Amino acid sequence: MEIIDTGIGIKPEDLPYVFERFWRADKSRSRYSGGTGIGLAITRRLVELQGGKIEVESEVDQGTTFRFNLAIG
Repeated sequence: MEIIDTGIGIKPEDLPYVFERFWRADKSRSRYSGGTGIGLAITRRLVELQGGKIEVESEVDQGTTFRFNLAIG
């Protein structure tokens, strides 16, 4: 499954950290969303507990794609 947005994107040097607990992008680049930086860490853990994998691709000023798969059966 893919979740795609057309937002501000994520800088390449930040991509390795997006699934880390409490990590947030540089505030000067992002609109304040009020988040805590834990949502993607929880998502990754839930996907892994189901035997799946999650990955991210992003291009600055173009958007971000999160792709995940889950084991069936």
